[in-house]
Amino acid sequence: MTGSFSTPLRLRRIDAARNMARFYLLSLQPTLFGEISLIRQWGRIGGEGQKKIETFASQDDAVRAWARLERIKRRRGYG
Repeated sequence: MTGSFSTPLRLRRIDAARNMARFYLLSLQPTLFGEISLIRQWGRIGGEGQKKIETFASQDDAVRAWARLERIKRRRGYG
């Protein structure tokens, strides 16, 4: 993997007025079968949160999904 997608992306959204302190983590990992997994983890800062793993046949598909999720989260105030 090349570029910024080889490093996990950590986003945070903090709004003290609404008692909101959330995180969102995206990372790409190769599988044993030559596929690429997009790992998403999210929840309240300080907690373990939830995790979802999606597996893609090609790195291009995984990178497109990463970019789409990043765009959505940044639009919602994560940074």
